[in-house]
Amino acid sequence: MYGYAGTILRIDLSSGTIEKQPLDENLAERFIGGRGFVAKLLFDELPRGIDPYDAQNLFIAATGPLSGHLVPASGKTHFGTKSPATGGYADSNMGGHFGPALKYAGYDMLVLTGCAPVPSYLFIEDGRVEIRPADAYWGQGALIAEKNMKTDLGEDFQVLTIGPAGEQRVRYACLSHDFGRQAGRSGVGAVLGSKRIKAIAVRGTGSLPVFDLKKAFAAGKAAYKKVSAKPGFTEWTPEGTAGITNWVNEVGVFPTRNFKTSFSEHYEAINGKAILKKLKITDKGCYCCPTPCGKYGRTRTKLGDAYVEGPEYETIALFGGNCELKTIEEVAYANYLCDELGIDTISAGAVISWAIECFEKGILSQQEIGRPVKFSDLETVDYLLEKIVAREGIGDLLAEGVKIAAEKVGQGSHVFAIHVKGLEWTGYECRNAPSMMLAYMTADIGAHHARAWVLGHDMAGAWTNVHDLVSGGGTVERQPPAQIKADSARFVIDSQHTRPLFDALGVCRLQLMELGFEVENYETLFYFITGQKRTWKEMLGVSERIWNLTRAISAREIEGFGRSWDLPPERFSTEPIPSGPNQGYFIPRDSLEQLLDWYYAARGWDANGLPTRATLVRLGLEEVADVLRAEGVLPNSVSS
Repeated sequence: MYGYAGTILRIDLSSGTIEKQPLDENLAERFIGGRGFVAKLLFDELPRGIDPYDAQNLFIAATGPLSGHLVPASGKTHFGTKSPATGGYADSNMGGHFGPALKYAGYDMLVLTGCAPVPSYLFIEDGRVEIRPADAYWGQGALIAEKNMKTDLGEDFQVLTIGPAGEQRVRYACLSHDFGRQAGRSGVGAVLGSKRIKAIAVRGTGSLPVFDLKKAFAAGKAAYKKVSAKPGFTEWTPEGTAGITNWVNEVGVFPTRNFKTSFSEHYEAINGKAILKKLKITDKGCYCCPTPCGKYGRTRTKLGDAYVEGPEYETIALFGGNCELKTIEEVAYANYLCDELGIDTISAGAVISWAIECFEKGILSQQEIGRPVKFSDLETVDYLLEKIVAREGIGDLLAEGVKIAAEKVGQGSHVFAIHVKGLEWTGYECRNAPSMMLAYMTADIGAHHARAWVLGHDMAGAWTNVHDLVSGGGTVERQPPAQIKADSARFVIDSQHTRPLFDALGVCRLQLMELGFEVENYETLFYFITGQKRTWKEMLGVSERIWNLTRAISAREIEGFGRSWDLPPERFSTEPIPSGPNQGYFIPRDSLEQLLDWYYAARGWDANGLPTRATLVRLGLEEVADVLRAEGVLPNSVSS
């Protein structure tokens, strides 16, 4: 098989059994790779109804057909499991160099089941695969453990680690790699920790089969020239994702004080330019990336100094906006703490801001928390992160995530527990952005911007109408109320097919999304590498198949799953934005229901948000429909 390594590496951690299985060509044809492989294996092999921390849960690392090849930004790896955060389908994507190393070692996928009897790590060096004791690394921070393992094994090993958060099963623990790349969302790090695996170290020295090597090499070189010639290339690279902070704030969608409002007065102290001025040492890119969006730098705060990659925009939004840290140095230090502890910055920022609001409202007392907590206070962030990762005192509650924590605390705290399906909301406040609100509501893993970013659809004209804020205080042009439109559903769905397709291919989406690198280039590269002639439209059809399959997994795993799981927190439908450019706006519940009606109809799902049998059959998933019917997941009412 051209483009692929051709082997699935399966390890039963309980028995120590290691098996190498040929990659099924039919699997590759129907699901491409990466995210598609994850979804298919989870549906086929995950025992229905098990706890995410059960030894039978799967942990999957999967690459795509373009991973490790001469393609711009081909360093992506996809991870999947049953989510500790939501109880349904989970995946998370990571850049760096781990995926290419896994393919060069000879494996397209790594599938873990069982639980190691003692803390362990996986050693993979080409055909040599071992489960080794990890006593020397267990308990260490994710960054320190990676450094120590590379010292012990060699700098040419690519090392993936978990921090103490994963060891303690914090439900939003992440995977860390390359001193600043994370698979942050949906608790994949907690599942690896539940299997007592501290790290996976990979060194690959093999090659990959290419259908037409000469043409693939020429097309790859041409692709780099095309990317670097794009108008946005020189604008995008210097600040990376942090470069959008100004625009997001000025159009009034920047989450502030636990999403209470959507505009921050101190944004210029935490934006991309602040990173360049206060932190940056050098750019940092992933494998084969021509646009290094990572910024490696040093931060100095009253709590200490640290070297850190970032912060990315999402971390700025959740700590600089939501927790209201007012300097880029403090945001970066919070970033460093999360990286070392092995915890998702997005969920952590959302959980901490929820706890602070609970304290302000008298729902959580000083005695329960252990000290006063407040916004704009780095010591509060540091204190709560340490408690969370130790699962000590209030931290044991907050380690569960805002959904479970609010259910336990009650007293109306669910109204401002900002999540969908149990996964905390990322960096865009959407009470004047109905299309983006719908994208969050329907994202398959829970509230996540990476599935569909459609703010431009809601803020039409805002790209050119934003005022430059006057230093020392200025005004922002008030945005008109965004319209609830039926075409929002189609627009969101198109984005939900396009963006996740890159997760299947094994490449970063930023070259297309931010720079406009044309899809025809991917058609050409895919053909020269794999020998398969597929149009972009055909590949989008595979992405739609995957999307329906991930929905089916959650419907199967979560009792009562459906429409109610797609609704956002009450704050967004009952509380008008109190200040800023979008003051007074909110989206009433009936409008949210209308958006879902349009979306479900456009998807070919029933009124409860379940795929119909006819839709599954149309997408080549008849076997999925049969299983769901046999297990009582699809009732007779959705047979067609």
